[in-house]
Amino acid sequence: MRRPWRLCAEGVALLVAAAVAFPLYWMVLSAFKPAGEIRSAEPQPWTWSPSLDSFRRVFGQQEFGRYFVNSVVVAGSVVIVSALIAFLAATAVTRFRFRFRTTLLIVFLVAQTVPVEALTIPLFFLMRDFGQLNTLGALILPQIAFSLPFAIWMLRGFVKAVPEALEEAAYLDGASRARFLWQILFPLVLPGLVATSVFSFISAWNDFLFAKSFIISDTSQSTLPMALLVFYKPDDPDWGGVMAASTVMTIPVLVFFVLVQRRLVSGLGGAVKD
Repeated sequence: MRRPWRLCAEGVALLVAAAVAFPLYWMVLSAFKPAGEIRSAEPQPWTWSPSLDSFRRVFGQQEFGRYFVNSVVVAGSVVIVSALIAFLAATAVTRFRFRFRTTLLIVFLVAQTVPVEALTIPLFFLMRDFGQLNTLGALILPQIAFSLPFAIWMLRGFVKAVPEALEEAAYLDGASRARFLWQILFPLVLPGLVATSVFSFISAWNDFLFAKSFIISDTSQSTLPMALLVFYKPDDPDWGGVMAASTVMTIPVLVFFVLVQRRLVSGLGGAVKD
């Protein structure tokens, strides 16, 4: 009785997956196409003469390696710092009762509704006053601030799912609050930390708005999204170079996701028992 509905659902899922994957396929295909096929008035969804010329132009850029290292530093710093702060904050708002706790949670929720574009100019003047323009700090600090509300809200549910009886049993066994926090609670909420880390990593890795706004003159502090501008010229854009650089940018995200996917899909079911 359920098989027709199941087949229908699987068919819809395949169509959605194909719609999502098609832009990625076209990006990779364009990266391997010769320049003549990319500029053709009748583009084809395949190529019979793949070429690595676009990738050679990308890796031939002297600053490309520096851009890559800067992106790793920014994304890695955002992931580590935001995960640590979010874990401590989520534990505080879940386990402790204090004044304005509900108000604080509402502020976290409201912060998610504010568009990034509306805060770019105020953040620019803030970074200028702190002397952070043309530094990686100008990219790290705003990304941490924007990733924290989502991370705290998400981790709050994971922390709340850990029974309080487990905490009481740890205290009766002589465990300190710090030991319970890092040796018991931290491993149990690790799936939530991984999920928020994926969000933070992708957001920081693909950031173009802050990189364009806060890195003004010192190109040595630029990140990979800024490398796309090297190949994009209004009069004669190098679409092969743009697509090749975009493909190279996508690889670290895929590697990061593959490394954490086991933790990402794992839940708390069966981890603790009351």
